[in-house]
Amino acid sequence: MRNRITVVGLGYIGLPTAAVMAAAGMEVIGYDLNPRVVEALNKGEIIIEEPGLGQLVKEMVGQGRLRGISSLESSDVFIISVPTPINADKTADMSFVRSAARAVAQVVAKGNAVVLESTSPPGATEDIVAEELKASGLKIGEEIFVAHTPERVLPGRILIELVENDRIIGGINAESTEVVKEIYQRFVKGSIYTTDSRTAEMCKLMENTFRDVNIALANELAILSEKMGINAWEVIKLANKHPRVNLHMPGPGVGGHCIAVDPWFVIEGQPEGKLIRQARDRNDGMPLHVLQTIRDLTKGIDTPKVAIFGVTYKPDVDDTRESPIMKLVEMLVREKNYEVAIHDPHVDDAIFKYGELKKPTALEAADGADLFVLAVNHSEYLRLDFEEIGKVMRTRQIYDTRNFLGGAGLEALGFKVLLLGRG
Repeated sequence: MRNRITVVGLGYIGLPTAAVMAAAGMEVIGYDLNPRVVEALNKGEIIIEEPGLGQLVKEMVGQGRLRGISSLESSDVFIISVPTPINADKTADMSFVRSAARAVAQVVAKGNAVVLESTSPPGATEDIVAEELKASGLKIGEEIFVAHTPERVLPGRILIELVENDRIIGGINAESTEVVKEIYQRFVKGSIYTTDSRTAEMCKLMENTFRDVNIALANELAILSEKMGINAWEVIKLANKHPRVNLHMPGPGVGGHCIAVDPWFVIEGQPEGKLIRQARDRNDGMPLHVLQTIRDLTKGIDTPKVAIFGVTYKPDVDDTRESPIMKLVEMLVREKNYEVAIHDPHVDDAIFKYGELKKPTALEAADGADLFVLAVNHSEYLRLDFEEIGKVMRTRQIYDTRNFLGGAGLEALGFKVLLLGRG
């Protein structure tokens, strides 16, 4: 039985995967190039935010089932879970995957399995991972078994969904598929579906592309509704009463490593992907739409102060990857005539890197502001004391980009409230 597992890359997916596999009784080694990550792991600590993860890591390290390394060792299974960022030209940056596969090729042995979990363009498992593993001198698919099994988890529920969600496993050949399926069956309680590696890669990409296109439709509805004097949120609520309609929600843009990136992987080198490209352009354009609304709301105010509440890509997480709000902040700072304050309870001081911006309290961020922008619907923001916030603001204006705060109560406190998508 392949019981010694090495997870290559201890980020938002790699570390939870390592912890869950350790909890299932396997001996798990976590490999990462960042010494801070490895050092924290070996102390039973984590440097990312995910419910339950800190306690599980502490328990697994304490029981000797999980440890961190900075130099690869022999193992039965290598799971590659490294970033696949996007280049400036919207192509996939596969350098981390390639480097990881090259490193594994130096220590891989006959009978080992190598699994690519990183979200990748179709063909990456065969054309990059399998190709790099040839340097081992072993026969790919016969002596080394290679497969792609994409993660399909929601931040905030990762530990639950790694176990309970259905899983797709696509090998470069039938034997690779079965070998990797046996490994994942040991901790996955959901159904496991098998296919080839290219189909598995495309499945993950299309799951997120579906959501991106749907969000683009909602964002287009929001923009049209603003011009036509309609409330897009009411349209969506009522349209979704139809049994075969499921419109998503609009917002200030799409972020995170999945939905904002995966559609580009689908259409890389494929000019026929026109609808997907248009959806990406619509969603990528939402920060500029929000900026234009901010300009309108602060017109005529000398050096207006804008308080941005929330900069992560989604609520109640610390992840700012591809955050549309970070793009909005950058645009605001570049305009130079704005004073910008940022508040987010989930990010550390390092994110506040623009000019003289520091991490303030909610009242400090709102102090003297001419516009309060609710950019991310963190649950903490429902507990803000808007009566006190109103007292410190220079101009009582709120721009709610998430339909989150509830306009009636705010208007009773003397706020002018504008809602994205409401004309």
